Parts: sequence; structure tokens; C-alpha cells
Amino acid sequence: MALTAITGAQVFDGEKALGVRTVVVDGGRIARVGGDVPAGSEVVDGSGATLLPGLIDAHVHSAPGSLALALRFGVTTELEMQGMNTRENRAAVTDDDTLADVRSSGFAITPPGGHPSELMPEGFRPKWDLPPVMPLMPFSTTPEEAAAYVPQLLARGSDFIKFMIDDGSVEGHPGLPVLDRATVAAGVAEAKKYGALTVAHALTLDATRTAAEAGVDGVTHVFMDRPHTDEIIALIKDAGMFVIPCLTLGASMTGRTGSELADDPRVASRLDDAWDRTLRSSYNRYPQGRLDDLYATVRALDAAGVDVLAGTDVSMPETFFGGLAHGASLHHELQYLVTAGLTPERALRAATATTARRFRLSDRGRIAEGLRADLLLVDGDPTTAIGDTLNTRAVWRRGTRLAA
Repeated sequence: MALTAITGAQVFDGEKALGVRTVVVDGGRIARVGGDVPAGSEVVDGSGATLLPGLIDAHVHSAPGSLALALRFGVTTELEMQGMNTRENRAAVTDDDTLADVRSSGFAITPPGGHPSELMPEGFRPKWDLPPVMPLMPFSTTPEEAAAYVPQLLARGSDFIKFMIDDGSVEGHPGLPVLDRATVAAGVAEAKKYGALTVAHALTLDATRTAAEAGVDGVTHVFMDRPHTDEIIALIKDAGMFVIPCLTLGASMTGRTGSELADDPRVASRLDDAWDRTLRSSYNRYPQGRLDDLYATVRALDAAGVDVLAGTDVSMPETFFGGLAHGASLHHELQYLVTAGLTPERALRAATATTARRFRLSDRGRIAEGLRADLLLVDGDPTTAIGDTLNTRAVWRRGTRLAA
């Protein structure tokens, strides 16, 4: 494979802006950042553009066609927070450079009848083929059960372990069975024996406290039920946790749709009718929620030095999962993070280097010699105008340029 040299572009390496540099790609890896164009290279003129690492959505649920859709928006990796793309099922994804790469928790530890069962309309069945190996369903009600499932999940190909800590109050189903702290702590302790990363779904402040006190590595939402307190911010910081706020999901829960995003021609041109309808809908399960409170919590977390990661909780093209679409909504999340108070550069880190570091993806998330050539070239400068991330000029996955 010939060398590819991307010239004339401003480079944001996942952590900081480097100015104009030539980036050389050799096969699926970044061979060099800076210097001259090697003889015989295919030259891609990046003048007037910014080169970014491929984006990482830190919270998704896959659906048929969703990995291809994500890649069209420059999202080169998706982290599946409940789904079927565990190691034994994703060989085809790993080798297909027309799809975003994926890592998965498999199915989360939750009580029988617990979240997310309340989200599905009666009789609903997802419209896709079952995988060769069905993921384990780790329903747990006791510390012993949770601990026993952890090695089984890891053996079946889960890349990290997820816990659902949700009483249903934010989704309009209060009184759901919920994991208690002892059960979560037992599962976390077992995961640590194997060196496994742990995450927890938590939509309330009390659930977030449970996750922190149980030793979970990160939470996959920011709590919606009340404003933050100094105490909870300190607890999260002292626990060394990361937070994936999923502001796009939070906005949708309060009834806001993604119609403005869907109207953007840079988005509309890449969505089919089903995803367009979904993006124009909303969850609308917690209309009393205050988006300003979520913004304030994110600002406080960022100011405290907590790692904030960019994720969306995008799922299937169904209107009851509305307000979200794969790929497009990660760009929306970046805009929400900036509205909340992050600088554009900090928001970009949240979708690149910071997420790669916290999820132990040492081969991606940055533009550096030897790493995967997962790259996004966009017109303009998103380090100063975050909306420019949607100005896609080119996408590479493992050095293979996605066909326009």
C-alpha cells in the first residue's frame, strides 16, 4: 500500500492543537507527524481544514447499519454499553473498514425486571438477525450472583462490565427493582480481580453515589433528578471516576427533539427516513428535568478535574428512542458540552484522547506515530468553532479512506 500524506491541515492530535503539520499514513498506521512529504506518497491536500483523530462515541447501543452510519460522520469507534458486539461476534466488524470499530459490555448486570425492560413497548422485538453467540443475560439480585457473573461475562467476550443502578424514577417507572450498593460492590471487586474496567448506568444522584461508593470506574450518565452538590462532585473526583454525561440523551428525556440537527444539510444528507424520524422525536420521559442543571453539573465536574467523556446513548431507529442518531448525535453532544461550558478543545478531547485513555484503547484517540490511522478531516477549525466537526471532508478507518 502506498504512503498517504495529508498536507496543509491544522492538526488537533487528540490533546492539543499542533498547527499545520504533514501527517503520513503507512498502511493502517500513522507513520509520521510533521516533516516533509515522502517521495511517492499519495498527497491529500488539507488546506483550510483540520485533521482530528477519529471520534469515539463512549455510549451507544448498536442497531442494523448503525456502525456504517457512525463512520460516515467520522465516528471511527463506538463503545456499546449493552448489546451483542462482544469479541466472539465482531470479527467481521474488526476487518471491515466501511464500519466503525466497536467495543462492548455485552449485557449489563441488572435485576430481573429491572432497567432497561421498562423502555420497550409491549411486544416490541428488535428487527435484526441474532448473532452466532448470544450474549449472557446476567440477571442478579445478590452480591454472590453479581460476582459469579463477572468472570462469565469476561469469558464470553465482554470488554468491560456494566451495572444498571436505576429505580425507574427518571423513566417514569418508579419502583423498578434496582441493584443495591453491596451487590454492585461485589461485582466491582470481582471485576478488579481480572483487571476489568467497570461502568454504571446512573440517572439519579443517589444512584451515582452508589456507583462511586462501590468503586465503579465511571458512570454513563449525569444525574437528572436534582442539581449537583459540592459533596457529590467531591465524591466523584475522589473516587477517580469518569463521567459520560450523555447530554443529548438528557435533552431528549426532557422532551427536546433533534429536529434542528436533522434540518442541518450536513446531517440530513447522511440520514435515511427512519433515522430522520427518530432524530426528530424524543424520549420525553422526564419533562420536569432541567437541562440547565445538567449543564451546571458538567461545568462543576470539569472544573473539579473529573474526566468528562463524550457519549450519546444512541440506540435504534425507533421514535421511542428519539432525539438521537448514530454518528450525527456525537457531534450534537460536542455542541452540548461546549454550551455547558467546556472549551471546544476540551470537548474534542472528550471524544478522542480522554475516552481512549479511560477505556484503555491505547492504539487510537490521538494522532501520533504508530497509532491506528483513524482520522477525520473537516473544513474549518473545530478547536475554535465546535460546529465545524460536521464539515466532513474525508474519513479514514485504519488508513482506508471511506468512499464518498
